[in-house]
Amino acid sequence: MTTATIPAALTTGTWTIDNSHSEIGFSVRHAGISKVRGRFSDVEGTLVIADSVAESTLEAVVQTASVDTRDENRDAHLKGEDFFNSTEFPTMTFTGKDLQGTDGEFTLHGDLTIRGTTHPVDFAVEFQGTAVDPFGLTRAGFEATTQISRKEFGLTWNAALEAGGVLVGDKVTIILDLSLVKSEA
Repeated sequence: MTTATIPAALTTGTWTIDNSHSEIGFSVRHAGISKVRGRFSDVEGTLVIADSVAESTLEAVVQTASVDTRDENRDAHLKGEDFFNSTEFPTMTFTGKDLQGTDGEFTLHGDLTIRGTTHPVDFAVEFQGTAVDPFGLTRAGFEATTQISRKEFGLTWNAALEAGGVLVGDKVTIILDLSLVKSEA
């Protein structure tokens, strides 16, 4: 990662996504008139902050079968072959490649892989700060968003609407609200 100034509060070391205090969410246009929102409940990730930004790394893995849109039938469809095909492609991954920005607002460039297809994506990232929780753990908070074309990742299923248009929009907004915990030692 390069060309950014990491906030001083983010000290060198390994930071791990706290799954129970983070959310990987998404929204997509439905029937051209509303949005369906969902989230993934099973995510793992590690941010390693090195002495230089260029040597720092970011890796995240999301279990596709953990999708939750508050509708069991829709979730089953999303896990099936028409969408994520969770049996054949159990994970989505993100690898950070470059970081640009300062003062807590960044653009994170990286590679997103869904259904075995990888494309570059850019997340707009806001650093929310650090805090030590009541258990002595040092936490860092981030919010990040991006928009992807689901068709670019092989998520092409759709149904035509009687009045024209399609049931599921192509553009998917991904919204991350992350709490990372710094590893001790």
